[in-house]
Amino acid sequence: MVSPRTGERLDTIYWVEGEYIPEALNEITLFMRDWRTDQTRVIDRRTVDIMAASHNLLDVNESYTLLSGYRSPQTNAMLRRRSSGVAKNSRHIIGQAADLRLGSRSVEQVYRAALACRGGGVGRYSRSNFVHMDCGPVRTWGR
Repeated sequence: MVSPRTGERLDTIYWVEGEYIPEALNEITLFMRDWRTDQTRVIDRRTVDIMAASHNLLDVNESYTLLSGYRSPQTNAMLRRRSSGVAKNSRHIIGQAADLRLGSRSVEQVYRAALACRGGGVGRYSRSNFVHMDCGPVRTWGR
């Protein structure tokens, strides 16, 4: 993954032979922090699994660009004031969501890959060029 805000890059193996690697999950949590407040919350590994499975289905070498991972309640409230598309009880607040894009794939392609995983919520934001993935109930939204 790449962060467009900080320029950081994360390429880590987080799961080997049926076992999660705690140090790698900690790196993911730090990478997916709220860049506005520098706060972290443990990122649910089910969300990471959905992201990884979707990426594998897309058959690309390119890393995701992470637009938003964990969001502090303060950041989420600020974004809600700016946009009606931000949920009050967003899964970002509990470390269960990510907003992602791939330069080599369309929003529709990333959306369909995430849908195929049937692992949680998938939102399509074509005008803003990103896909939301979370490990909540299976549901879809967006255009």
